[in-house]
Amino acid sequence: MLEVRNLACTRGDHQLFAGLSFSLGAGELMQVQGENGSGKTSLLRTLCGFMQPAEGEICWRGKNIHEIDEEYYAEMIYLGHLNAIKDELNALENLRISAGLAGCDIDEAGALVALRRMGLRRREHLPVKVLSQGQRRRVALSRLLVGNAHLWILDEPLTALDVGAVGLMQELIGEHLSQGGMAIFTTHQPMQVAGVETRLLTLS
Repeated sequence: MLEVRNLACTRGDHQLFAGLSFSLGAGELMQVQGENGSGKTSLLRTLCGFMQPAEGEICWRGKNIHEIDEEYYAEMIYLGHLNAIKDELNALENLRISAGLAGCDIDEAGALVALRRMGLRRREHLPVKVLSQGQRRRVALSRLLVGNAHLWILDEPLTALDVGAVGLMQELIGEHLSQGGMAIFTTHQPMQVAGVETRLLTLS
């Protein structure tokens, strides 16, 4: 479904990578790895359409993503290493607003189910500013549980998570892949999804 052809990315006058080609299909998981500054985040943001490649193209279902913006964004979700949540809003409000901005209108009951699955029971109505860093990360990750995104693009999804939350995240990715979804991610922490072979893409 996702095809990358001869992709190149630059930052200023510095070329991060070039000649990058790969494909990702239903049920597949890929980890992007490399040293700091090798272009991991830039690659993910380019795959999301947030950055234009210097060369090459990215295709979704055989079409360039820049020709099918709305169709692609309806089937893709990106979570960066920053949480992108509003401190003055509570967890429930944050999830419903972010889902709405992504074109997914969820009711309060659906949002509560997602937040509780992420371990935020009894914290749904608290202002995000009073939550721990790990709990704030769980609020951000709860977006994965709403909507129908087939492609998950995750930049350091395990940041600030404890062992239990890391296990839950691995479980959620496994469920997503078993339902025909796909995911590409970066991480500085070990992550293994049961029954799934993680493909490695190394940037140098």
